[in-house]
Amino acid sequence: MKVAVIGCTHAGTAAIVNTAKLYPEAQITVYERNDNISFLSCGIALYVGGMVQNPQELFYSSPEQLAELGVDTKMRHEVIAVDTDRKTLRARNVVTGEEMDDTFDKLIVTTGSWPIIPKFEGSELDNILLSKNYNHSNTIIEKAEKAKHVVVVGAGYIGVELVEAFQLNGKQVTLIDAEERILNKYLDVEFTEATEKNLQDHGIRLALQEKVTRFEGKDGKVTKVVTTGGEYEADLVILCIGFRPNTELLKDQVNMLPNGAIVVNQYMETSKKDVYAAGDSCAVFYNPTQKPAYIPLATNAVRMGTLVARNLIKPTVSYMGTQGTSGIKIYEDNIAATGLTELAAKAEGIDADAVTIRENYRPEFMPTHELVTLKVVFEKGTRRILGAQLMSKADLTQSINTISVCIQNKMTMEQLAFVDFFFQPHYNKPWNFLNTAGLGALPPVPSVKQFVQV
Repeated sequence: MKVAVIGCTHAGTAAIVNTAKLYPEAQITVYERNDNISFLSCGIALYVGGMVQNPQELFYSSPEQLAELGVDTKMRHEVIAVDTDRKTLRARNVVTGEEMDDTFDKLIVTTGSWPIIPKFEGSELDNILLSKNYNHSNTIIEKAEKAKHVVVVGAGYIGVELVEAFQLNGKQVTLIDAEERILNKYLDVEFTEATEKNLQDHGIRLALQEKVTRFEGKDGKVTKVVTTGGEYEADLVILCIGFRPNTELLKDQVNMLPNGAIVVNQYMETSKKDVYAAGDSCAVFYNPTQKPAYIPLATNAVRMGTLVARNLIKPTVSYMGTQGTSGIKIYEDNIAATGLTELAAKAEGIDADAVTIRENYRPEFMPTHELVTLKVVFEKGTRRILGAQLMSKADLTQSINTISVCIQNKMTMEQLAFVDFFFQPHYNKPWNFLNTAGLGALPPVPSVKQFVQV
């Protein structure tokens, strides 16, 4: 069995390693256009901020390790054409320009995503950078050494983590986003307001509801970012506007979402036989809405890549879908979220409600008892849990994983209220705060008077 794999980051590495172990007789060829594999891009801000000193620790595999499994890894080779009907591909060595043809019995597409790069006037100026891969991170660190004024465009997870890292390194930092709130895809206003204040209290300037119109520079280097709301001095700009799936190779060959994300079934099969996809290049089944969505996360990628290998010969283990569970630490605040926010649920046309609790996570007689804020979103009619968000100075983020399982299993607020959790004063109260949220959403019971009248 000849297996060709295009792309080798999270999903690709998981698919390759598991395929090699499950099918030792398989002939596996990997095509990777970069000069490294398996880089944990979610660690870029930690590397930029100096928390991670050795960048090699952000890699969890290498061509040498894959070779030990019998895998032929062709580094710096970009696949330029694929024919899924004839089961052929053409690749180019990006160093020499030499092209080669190959055939396959099974094709695994793990081409990932690439940053969205709008065409702003002045984009060609030096010191306007992306933040996606290992080479980007090294360039950011190199350029940041001499930078004083750093502007980050895009207030998603990567952008927010980067502004914190730059501020901790003594830079003057501005965060620009066209939306009215940071992290708006993950958190409702109660949480974003607190996080925005935290950033501002640390001296970070927020320029929200402003769109970049152009960059200005001097001697070929950026000096200013101009938006619809102002002008901001900058000798280093990082673009973190978002990502789109890198799937041009399979255009018009397999089913895709409008944004180009490849649609796969629960066994990671595309609409074309013997062609599989995983990771940021494809859509996932989103359990809160019960339909496919584009949610590029490393956790989704490694699960899907592992499932590709398991299902390569025949459908064996199905994907359970995702809740898009994620977390972030901003200064002293531990934040996590899963599923739909209240605003996102209503935007989906779901008749949703929410309960928010603020309480100490463990008894007040303990030496410390940090406040936790938890919001749980649910569907009114069915009472089905749709999402949750949590913030605390104490690290309670694992509780969001519990809510994620609740969503996956279609649990209700009543079930959350009475689910069994242990009690120990070091860790929680007799009523765990997750129970408390469920209790807070219980509907009123009939009164005695109403019962008698019946």
